[in-house]
Amino acid sequence: MDQQKQWMSLLGLANRARKIVSGEELVIKEVRQVRAKLVLLSQDASANTTKKVQDKCRTYKVPVVTVQDRFLLGHAIGKDARVVVAITDSGFAAKLKTMLD
Repeated sequence: MDQQKQWMSLLGLANRARKIVSGEELVIKEVRQVRAKLVLLSQDASANTTKKVQDKCRTYKVPVVTVQDRFLLGHAIGKDARVVVAITDSGFAAKLKTMLD
């Protein structure tokens, strides 16, 4: 299995375990409440969204990993296009981070 399929299936698993939050506002909220352990941001997010998410994550020391595009991110969690996803479980976050680095 290639790297991409691996992290996508892990993200899908985290989603089924209800350990992720998607959507800009919800992700920012999780980061603020220090519940987000890792944030996945699509490369095709708007400049505004990218800046907002990266600044917020930098402030709260939450790692941000960029993924290919919004459709990939959405597909991994069985939804339509998603620009930003936060992982709220440290186990899933650590594993995803090693796969995506």
